[in-house]
Amino acid sequence: MTHAWSVPVVDISSYVSGGDAEARAAVARAVDEANRTVGFLQVVGHGVPDAAIAGLIGAIDEVFALPLGEKTSLCAPPKENRGYFAPQSSSLARTIGIQQTYGGNDYFEAFNVGTSTDDFPGLELPVPPYSRNVWPAIGGWRERADTYRSEAARVTRVLVDIYADALDLPAGFFVPHIDHPVEMLRMVHYDLPPGSPPPAPGQRGMGEHTDFGIVTVLWADRVPGLQVLGVDGEWHDVLPAPGALLVNLGDLMARWTNDRWLSTVHRVIPPVVDGKIARRRSAAFFQDGNFDALIETLPSCLAEDGTSFYGPIDVATHLAHKVAAGRGPLTPGAQREADRVRAAG
Repeated sequence: MTHAWSVPVVDISSYVSGGDAEARAAVARAVDEANRTVGFLQVVGHGVPDAAIAGLIGAIDEVFALPLGEKTSLCAPPKENRGYFAPQSSSLARTIGIQQTYGGNDYFEAFNVGTSTDDFPGLELPVPPYSRNVWPAIGGWRERADTYRSEAARVTRVLVDIYADALDLPAGFFVPHIDHPVEMLRMVHYDLPPGSPPPAPGQRGMGEHTDFGIVTVLWADRVPGLQVLGVDGEWHDVLPAPGALLVNLGDLMARWTNDRWLSTVHRVIPPVVDGKIARRRSAAFFQDGNFDALIETLPSCLAEDGTSFYGPIDVATHLAHKVAAGRGPLTPGAQREADRVRAAG
């Protein structure tokens, strides 16, 4: 008997507020099952205050409502991955080796803020990836963005505690890998300026891709558009449950677990109604780990013959390669994901 595809909803409050061992074990089992079969889950009981989410939504609305000239003045140098990114300035499908065949890049616009060298005084950290942020001159904007960013970071730390239990690792196993992490909050707006032609056939709001790091926590409007490529080879629509945050794994966790857990291909195609894109907003918080952390397959996740699909790689090298690919040459070595996308159509 087959079951309908869905993204599981998991209540993580037993880890947030100190539940008993039995409750936490049940959460770890549910997370393991979701990570093995879907690569996405929805978490409730995460403890993020409604006010923090409201502040985030206001910050998104305000920064993208700025005149284009003001927004472009907030761009950082390309390698620094901070500040404003104009529509059609990147193609995420390139990061898994797919060349777009339509006339433009992805039509989303984005604004990135993240950890910088200022967050870790006393450590000699490189720029990039610990680039300085660019802040818009909007009253209270930085405080609202940082409030939500700190909450999302807390949720990722709860999640990696769950992951350690789910993988039968010692408590706190992942903590040394994320004690001076590359973290980024990417606020995204899907729309086109008034008078723009509708998207070209096949053009994406955000192209097919996997996330790059350890874990992503996503707040999104309850507006259609997000699609996840299932192991059944079909694209599935995902709409966040009320009050839930979407969580998915990135490539580094797939490397750690030798694909026991999935870094799932996904994309965004907001609906076009009467020639206009339905406005959609989201904010993805990426927990990518320490720049100098070495990611190599966990011994318990090696194949029976002791081999792995992946060789060791440090976080900085992996991230630099993926970020550059979104704006330049196609990423080599992602044939499996590219083949799955092409087969799905």
